[in-house]
Amino acid sequence: MRSSTSARAVSMSIRAIGGSSRIAARLEAMRASRAAILAGGRGSRIGGLKAAVELAGRPLIAYPIAAAREAGLEPLVVAKHAFELPPLDCELLLEPAEPAHPLTGIVAALEHLGEPVVVVACDLPLLPAALIAALAAREAPLVVPTDPGPQPLIARYEPELLPRLRAWLATSAPLRRLAVELEAEAIAGAELRAFGDPRRFLANVNDRESLARAEALLAGPGPRAGTDPGQAGKT
Repeated sequence: MRSSTSARAVSMSIRAIGGSSRIAARLEAMRASRAAILAGGRGSRIGGLKAAVELAGRPLIAYPIAAAREAGLEPLVVAKHAFELPPLDCELLLEPAEPAHPLTGIVAALEHLGEPVVVVACDLPLLPAALIAALAAREAPLVVPTDPGPQPLIARYEPELLPRLRAWLATSAPLRRLAVELEAEAIAGAELRAFGDPRRFLANVNDRESLARAEALLAGPGPRAGTDPGQAGKT
C-alpha cells in the first residue's frame, strides 16, 4: 500500500469548504465524476435484498446515493438482473449474474463508463461525502481507505486496471488481497480520521444487529453520512 502527501492538501481543501453542498464546485482537481453504488449483494443475513432494507425510513441504498451526489458525483447503481430494487432516481446498470463476487460490479461499471469511478458499497450508510470527494480527486489508478486493512468497496478505480481486474475476477480471490497486489494508494491514519471516526463511517450493514446500530448512530449526535467533517455540529 502506498500513501501520497498530495492527499493532505486535498483533505485540507475539503475541510476548508464553507458548506458540504459546495464540495464539488471547490475541488478543481476532481478527476472522477461518477460513483458506482454496488447493490449486487443478496443480503441473506439481513433477511432480504440489502439495498432495499429500510434504515430510518429510507432504503439503505439511498444513503450512499445521497452522499455521492453531495460529493458532486453522478451515481450509477450496479445490481444483479434478478434483484428487485426500490425506486431509484439514477442510472441503473445490470451486472452479469455470475460470478457472485463484488469485483463483478466494479468491472461492469468500469466497462460501462470507460472513465475513473469511485466505488461505494450500498451497505455503507454513514460514509461522508467529503471522503467520496477526496477519492474522486486523486489521480492514482487505485485509491483505498485503509483502517487497518484496505477497504476496496469504497475506493477509486481507473479503467486502465481492467485487464488485471478481469484476471483477478477469474480466480475468485478476495478483493482486499487485490488492493495489496496492485499497490493501491492509501488514505490512512490522521488523513482518514480527518473525515470522522473510521470505525463509524466504514461500518457496513450486514445483519439486523448492524442495521440497528446504524439507526442508533443516525439518530444520535455526530456527523451524518454525507456531512463535511468541518461542518459537523454546525447549524
